[in-house]
Amino acid sequence: MTRHVEQRISDVLEAIERCRWYVGLIEAADESDLVDMAEDAIERNLQIIGETWNHLPPAITDAHPETAWAQIRGFRSILNHKYFDVDIEIIRKDVEVHLPPLAEGLAQHLQPPPSDTTA
Repeated sequence: MTRHVEQRISDVLEAIERCRWYVGLIEAADESDLVDMAEDAIERNLQIIGETWNHLPPAITDAHPETAWAQIRGFRSILNHKYFDVDIEIIRKDVEVHLPPLAEGLAQHLQPPPSDTTA
């Protein structure tokens, strides 16, 4: 099944929100099992984000030169193939620092263009 660009952007935005929610859950949790599950969930959503980048057209990625696309794709590869090297503290920092601006930029592609009210 082919997904449209808007669907893919929505997938990324949802994955970003989930990552941010899970980070908050980790900060509030005092049970190690819950923390472990939340960390696994964050990693899964980061994999979704990384895989989605592989399917976004250049028109979207070129519109955001401030985004480190190669690093996002590379990070997905690390999560999939070198999972034993993953540092959850780095992931949490990335979720808190880098994902919010990314979400803001991508959300602009879902909003309808402003209408011309001068006509």
